[in-house]
Amino acid sequence: MLFYVIRRFIYMLIILAVMSVTAFLIIQLPPGDYVEMYIHQLEISGQTVDEAEIASLRRQYGLDLPVYLRYFKWVWGILHGDFGRSLQWGKPVSELIGERLLLTVVVNLFTVIFTYAVAIPIGIYSATHQYSVGDYAFTVIGFAGLATPNFLFALVLMVLFYKYFGLSVGGLFSPEYTTAPWSIAKFVDMLKHLPIPIIVIGTAGTAGLIRVMRGCLLDELRKQYVITARAKGVSERVLLFKYPVRVAVNPIFSTIGWMLPSIVSGGTITAIVLSLPTIGPLLYRALMSEDMYLAGSMVLLLSLLTIVGTFISDLLLLWIDPRIRYEKGG
Repeated sequence: MLFYVIRRFIYMLIILAVMSVTAFLIIQLPPGDYVEMYIHQLEISGQTVDEAEIASLRRQYGLDLPVYLRYFKWVWGILHGDFGRSLQWGKPVSELIGERLLLTVVVNLFTVIFTYAVAIPIGIYSATHQYSVGDYAFTVIGFAGLATPNFLFALVLMVLFYKYFGLSVGGLFSPEYTTAPWSIAKFVDMLKHLPIPIIVIGTAGTAGLIRVMRGCLLDELRKQYVITARAKGVSERVLLFKYPVRVAVNPIFSTIGWMLPSIVSGGTITAIVLSLPTIGPLLYRALMSEDMYLAGSMVLLLSLLTIVGTFISDLLLLWIDPRIRYEKGG
């Protein structure tokens, strides 16, 4: 098992290196660059820019270098803790990401906990009470959650809360705490604003996992070892949780690999609608303005989340399922 973990870790480093090249090249694919967009905006406003100033700007931002040199310069900086400087914001990329990383981690962590804490019990109930009223109710709610875009759900909640309770559910802080330094009062205020973003962002993932858990557990409950154990008089609770549930949660835990980055990037529109100071809206602005160092670093961060999430999924599966442990242990 130790050899497998070490091997997977080495694979992670190789994949991350490949993803860094891919991320940087993707950012370079659109025609033009940040300086061209900046100049175009100046010309629209009626200002003129001479060739000398354009050349100076390109040298200042390193856009006069070939693509491969820009990539190696960026990677060399990352290895030394420097992710480059944002062209749009005029700040170090690490500073911009750091400002939003904590809040993004808090929102994502609580969203993942909410998703699994709701989806697994409901999936177990629906499988053990197949075709009951509760099963049909959760099925309808699940399909509604899958069919409703998160940003639309966010807009509906914003309207309802403002109309009937006079409350604004946008943002993570009340106006008086938005720019205030961290304190216990600010932390409590953030906790009060967290439920709506968590519910909105986690709805689609929860609905999908409920269906996965229900289907996998139903398949396990029909297998011969369950029928034999039930015939021998094993209690339903012991029978259910000792083997069928442990096997059925395998696909659930395997989704961590894509759930971590999807919550960050997939909730971008929702974060914009709810005015959340997370990484998603920052990534959107970086891509729209072709801010290559900021966008490349954030795409690399999402790749890292995918790789780390997949690694965690593999470790959880090794721990939960003895069959996988046997196959991978050597």
